[in-house]
Amino acid sequence: MKGSIRIGLASIIAIALFAGSFAGSVEKEQIFQTETLPNGLEVIFIENHNIPLISVVMAVKNGALAESPEYDGLSHFYEHMFFKANKEIPSQEEYMKELRRLGAWWNGWTSTETVAYFFTVPKENFEDTLRFMENAIRFPLFDEKELEREKGVLLAEYDRTEADPYRALSTAMDEQLWYEYYSRKNVIGNRTVIATNTREKMLTIQQRYYVPNNCALIIAGDISADEAFNSAESIFSDWERGEEPFEFYPVPEHPPLKESKAVIVERPVGMVTLSMEWQGPSVYKNTEHTYAADLFSYVLNNPNSNFQKNLVDSGLFSSCSISYYTQNHTGPISIEAQTTPEKFYEAKDALFREIEKFDDVDYVSGEEIEDAKAMVEVTRAYELEALHNSFAPSSLPYWWAVTGLDYYTSYVYNIKDVSIEDLTEYASNYIIDKPFVIGVLLNPQSSLKLEESDLI
Repeated sequence: MKGSIRIGLASIIAIALFAGSFAGSVEKEQIFQTETLPNGLEVIFIENHNIPLISVVMAVKNGALAESPEYDGLSHFYEHMFFKANKEIPSQEEYMKELRRLGAWWNGWTSTETVAYFFTVPKENFEDTLRFMENAIRFPLFDEKELEREKGVLLAEYDRTEADPYRALSTAMDEQLWYEYYSRKNVIGNRTVIATNTREKMLTIQQRYYVPNNCALIIAGDISADEAFNSAESIFSDWERGEEPFEFYPVPEHPPLKESKAVIVERPVGMVTLSMEWQGPSVYKNTEHTYAADLFSYVLNNPNSNFQKNLVDSGLFSSCSISYYTQNHTGPISIEAQTTPEKFYEAKDALFREIEKFDDVDYVSGEEIEDAKAMVEVTRAYELEALHNSFAPSSLPYWWAVTGLDYYTSYVYNIKDVSIEDLTEYASNYIIDKPFVIGVLLNPQSSLKLEESDLI
């Protein structure tokens, strides 16, 4: 590869994961090599010769965060159109035929802040697959007939999703939590927007976000670094750089929740689901708090924690868990729990009392924190083992788009630095006495009769 091409970011990042807290003191290491082409395309390479496969992944900083109401759900629609005709392949049928010839395992996915596409193929088909990816990412046709057919597919998917009672609860709560810019968190989208989508809107998304300086090409598997980077340069170097999309089309910040809100959703379900949500930290604005958020969830979800003993082992809830979703633009903190109609009020009151203890320095022990840190290391080591199944196609695109690779590669080490004081500060800043959204999903025939005022 010519030295003149290796400009900007060019580094070899080593991740050494030491799972020293569990038997055997297993050491894991994964090597990334990254290059940034002059057009801004970041190329990320992972070398692994265990099996003769190569994954070619394209990650895009796009998704619900880029959607004003008139585009609500169209990032996901675009993902579907990616697997359709382009300048080299005249139809979806020919597209599928070429995938079979390549022996590809393939898919795409859309989230709030990331869209990604991948093809995993036998190593001998790497070069053809890279060109196949180039044609799909750069030259989609958005054929009108294919677009109209895909509307039916997406509307059916939308209807299936909306029929899920737990999705109905989540939607009702998210509309309250993200009250000002709900479309920026709504991946599945708006039914009317999907039904009235146009080719012009697809082209607008392409021109704004599908530019090399807003994308990362991930190449992982049984290939050398020189071959991977040389091929990427040869095929993608003439892809013209675009405007920086989030400078020209900035994402508005979600305003803080002003007061607590309650929602009740009735569906034909068995158990009663109780859910609570808070607005949590942003990874770029409140980086240190995101490590505490993750570790806090690991500690409380441990079956031996006070949280689990007091709420689940007591018999009040059949299950109860807490989570934080890492996001650039305000990640949610969630508690999900299930109980019976007969135990609901007692269980709810116990949960509220438990939350009040979150900022108590004696609520969790030093041993619990160390166990949680060890679990983080084990989870990360396991994640890296699933190179073609999940790491390259899913985990790495997500972390690249949402946090950047530096956050990912230093994650375990930063987790190790989290203290009990960090956990209590996190709970105080984002949970204790902070406005929340509480939601209940129950059967309309249930003996439990609730008003929203009963929940706050």
